[in-house]
Amino acid sequence: MSYIGRFAPSPTGPLHMGSLVAAVASYLQAKSHQGKWLLRIEDLDPPREIKGAADNIIRTLEQFGFEWDDEICYQSKRSELYEEILQQLNVQGHIYSCACSRTDIHATGSMTAFGVRYAGTCRAGIARGKSARSIRLMVTDTSIFFADKIQGNYQQNLHQDIGDFVVRRADGQTAYQLAVVIDDAAQGITEIVRGSDLLDSTPRQIFLQQLLDYTTPQYAHIPVIVNRQGEKLSKQTRATAIDTDSAGAALVHALCYLQQQPPRSLRHATVGEIWDWAREHWQLQHVARQRMIKA
Repeated sequence: MSYIGRFAPSPTGPLHMGSLVAAVASYLQAKSHQGKWLLRIEDLDPPREIKGAADNIIRTLEQFGFEWDDEICYQSKRSELYEEILQQLNVQGHIYSCACSRTDIHATGSMTAFGVRYAGTCRAGIARGKSARSIRLMVTDTSIFFADKIQGNYQQNLHQDIGDFVVRRADGQTAYQLAVVIDDAAQGITEIVRGSDLLDSTPRQIFLQQLLDYTTPQYAHIPVIVNRQGEKLSKQTRATAIDTDSAGAALVHALCYLQQQPPRSLRHATVGEIWDWAREHWQLQHVARQRMIKA
């Protein structure tokens, strides 16, 4: 099977150094395998989206010299496919309606290393007088194991650590965990290179892949860049947008974060020359085997 990778930003603000590093890693990994690199805009969270952010992200990637194969995929245009798969899960008896609010979940759930575990309150049916809010997927008491190319072996028992999780949110939107699995399968993604902040979500996605008889891609979770307070760079932590006027310097900086050891001469090179060097010298095994790197 030929290699197909992807970069899937959410339009919640402009690209920052953390998102650039993820884009560079996924792009170079795809090109080092003579594969395709796809761009997907994960615009399924309207309250968090910033008007014009998707177009801004696309322009920024173009200015940095990224070239994607095939048309850009927008999750907001794929609701019919998500609904079709949701109905399939319903027919197979894998999902149920849930009336629990966030307050209910915190009151009845137990704390694990991954957050508050859902107690399964509505699994046997919604209590009288309550109305359905979200839709949850029933998990089994088995461990999900996978070998991450950067973080190493990883294991999680969804029943003990997470509980039944949401596949349709209370606002009616398809949840990220389901949408990303459907899209990765539809686009034939063979390897996912992304930030380690999504490592803990991967077992949920693998569980869905198994239920839907999808092929599980390989995974490589790169360290996320954190600020001095240990917070991941993001719009919420006021991460600075990358400067397209200094694209070359930012690309070299990204390669340094990825432990690729670019030569000092690249600091004065053109964007095209930097990409030529990076494609020739890319080594995924050089990426630090850790969850976080300080900015």
